[in-house]
Amino acid sequence: MAKTARTHAHSAPHTRGSVIHWPRLYDVFTGVLGMGSRSAVRVATLDHAELRLGERVLDVGCGPGTVTLLAKERAGSGEVFGIDASPEMIERATDKAAKAGADVTFQTAVIEELPFPDGSFDLAISSFMLHHLPEDVRQAGISEVARVLKPGGRLLAVDLTGKGSLAWRVMSLFGHKLPDSYAEHLSDMMRVAGLAPQIQTSEWRSYLFISAGKEAR
Repeated sequence: MAKTARTHAHSAPHTRGSVIHWPRLYDVFTGVLGMGSRSAVRVATLDHAELRLGERVLDVGCGPGTVTLLAKERAGSGEVFGIDASPEMIERATDKAAKAGADVTFQTAVIEELPFPDGSFDLAISSFMLHHLPEDVRQAGISEVARVLKPGGRLLAVDLTGKGSLAWRVMSLFGHKLPDSYAEHLSDMMRVAGLAPQIQTSEWRSYLFISAGKEAR
């Protein structure tokens, strides 16, 4: 008998970050904004993360759970968790996982206050969510991710690039003002959190991939 997805905490937690409450429209909007590249970018996300069988994975700001489910496919027997501040997104993600028969745990929570003990995960993924946060919340969230990573664990952050890209111009219309040197901005925050960031190259000029490892003890 296939295991089913689990979900916890249905109420919306307090956060000063932007919270998206319309998961179906979000899927449509991101598909249009990505101009057909989003499926490939999701696969590239896990490639850049170098996700391995048996790893314990956290998808931070998982949205409707698409990347989370792909992560579970690669992790195999490894436990996979997805958190998001939007109860609607968590409900949508749980439904997707149940239909797929995927054993994934989804929980309503915020990046700046992760409900997990220190050193819980081998890998954390943040996919197109950090730009939704005020700067101080972004720093707090990255520090929280560092806290829940195991020694030797890593964060893979995927986001928009800075000034000049099409995605940057579109998101500016929705109030998301990214620093011109956004890659360096995120890298500095990761260093403050005790991580060692490395900006990775990709074929998409509008998207940014940063891997950041936690020192092994």
